[in-house]
Formats: sequence, C-alpha cells, structure tokens
Amino acid sequence: MVITGLNWAYKFYWIFEWMTMYDPVLLKTFLAVAGTRSFTKAAAQLGISQPTVSQHVRRLETAVGRILIARDTREVRLTDNGDALAGFARTILAAHAAALDYFTGSATRGRLRFGAADDLALTRLPRILRHFRQLNPQINLELTVDQSGPLYRRLKAGHLDLIFVKRSVGDDDEGSLVGTDRVVWVGQEKTMIEPGEPVPLITYRAPSLSRQLAIDALEASGRTWRITCTTREVNGVLAAVRAGIGIAVFPQSLIPDDLVKVSNRFELPELGQVDFTLMSNPSAAREPIEALSSAIRGRTLVRPR
Repeated sequence: MVITGLNWAYKFYWIFEWMTMYDPVLLKTFLAVAGTRSFTKAAAQLGISQPTVSQHVRRLETAVGRILIARDTREVRLTDNGDALAGFARTILAAHAAALDYFTGSATRGRLRFGAADDLALTRLPRILRHFRQLNPQINLELTVDQSGPLYRRLKAGHLDLIFVKRSVGDDDEGSLVGTDRVVWVGQEKTMIEPGEPVPLITYRAPSLSRQLAIDALEASGRTWRITCTTREVNGVLAAVRAGIGIAVFPQSLIPDDLVKVSNRFELPELGQVDFTLMSNPSAAREPIEALSSAIRGRTLVRPR
C-alpha cells in the first residue's frame, strides 16, 4: 500500500478560504478557552487581557453564526457547535502551520519508505501517521504493511528506509526500542478447549515471531497442538478468532475489546515478551527518518490493559 502526497494546491486554497472566514488568532483564543474552561486562564495562557479573550470569542461566534461557548457564574462549557468547531479549529491551525513551513522553506522534505508490522495498525499508529503527514506535507510517505520478518529483510535489502516492527526481547541491540509488551493467548469469551484435546492455533504464515513463540511454548510444556487457520494478516487472525475456530497470540496491549486473554483458563504456557522497535536504513536520508521516529516515540501507541 502506498500513500502519495495530497494535492497541496487545492488544500492551500481550502485553507485560505477558511482563514478568510475564521482568523487563526480567534481560533487559538477559542481553543485556549475550550482547553481551560476559563476566560481568565485562557487570557493568562495567551498573555492577553480577559476582555480581549471575550472579544475574540464574540467575533468568532459572529463569523460562524452560532453560540460556541455557554457561560454563567459557575462554569464555562462548549456547546455542541463549540465541540464541532474545536475539531475544525485544530485541523485549520495544523494546516496553517504546515502551509507556513511549506512556503518559508523550513519544512522537512524528501521521500520516506516506511514499513509497519500489520498488527501495529491496532495501535494509535494510523492516527500518528495522519498527524505526521499534516505537519510534514513535503515528505512523500510511502507505507508498506507486512509481517515483521519480511519488513526486516526489505530494510536490509535497501528497499525501505524505516520500519516499525516486533522483535524478540533483547534480539541484539539493533534499532531503537519504543516499548515492550507481554504476549498472551487470546480467544473469545465462549472459547472452549476440552481437556486433553490439541490446542487449536490460529497463526500467521511462517516465518512469524508470534507463530514461533506459540509453537515453542506449547512444545516446551508438552502440550499438543494443531493449526486451524493460517493467514497473512492481522485481520485474518482476528476473523478466525472471532469465528471461534481457535486461539491466537497477541501483545497484551493489542487485544481488541471483543476478545479476551485465555492463558489462565486453559493453563497455557507463558509466551514471554516482545519489543516494539524502530529500525532504519543507515544509507537513507536522516531528516525524514528522524521526523517520523520522533513522532512515534513521542506518543503513547497503546492503551494500558
């Protein structure tokens, strides 16, 4: 899958039209009030007077023709229209900053061939990439989604510039560690394995780190097993688990809400941990790599469970 650049001529026209209607200064003041729920605190945050904050909000309400902030002696809160405008305001200001970078020549430029393990799409990575592209329109981002092993081989062959993959804990010191997570057995709430029956496995095609972890752990514990589904991608694994034809292994933080950990229920062996790692091609341009690496390291990718 390849993500190409946006039509920035069209986008810049759209930004200009919105900025003509909604002054970025007014939007910044509005977001400060929305964030602090206080005209006084917003004024202190922006370094302006409270009457100026009130004036900016009134001018914005006049521009949109809607009440954006409801206030009384006890509280300041956003109306439904205020909630809607807050989302638009953040997008407009981000696009405004990107446009300034573009035309002042300060934006990071170049091509970045980025590879991500497919199950990491279950994290906040898609949102991070979307935000990254908004802030770095001059970087032509090409995204490849695959399993960690093939991505690593493509990086070594010079076909990718940066990859974000799962690796065995302590698997040499190559790359930059983003986080570590425990690997667990996952199934449906109603999944059953009869005593003495082989463990029904849903796995990626070999070679696969999660597949090998599962098989090695079962073999070491003396448990019999059989593969009930083999697939290339995480959506196939999830579909098979949801169909109730077996269990799979996942990093604990990536378990979807409709599935559960079944390790203890069936007395399954421990699987250990995996590292989430960024690895780069030393011959590739460093500026785009560092820009995306910083964006990934600087945000919480997974929600704790």
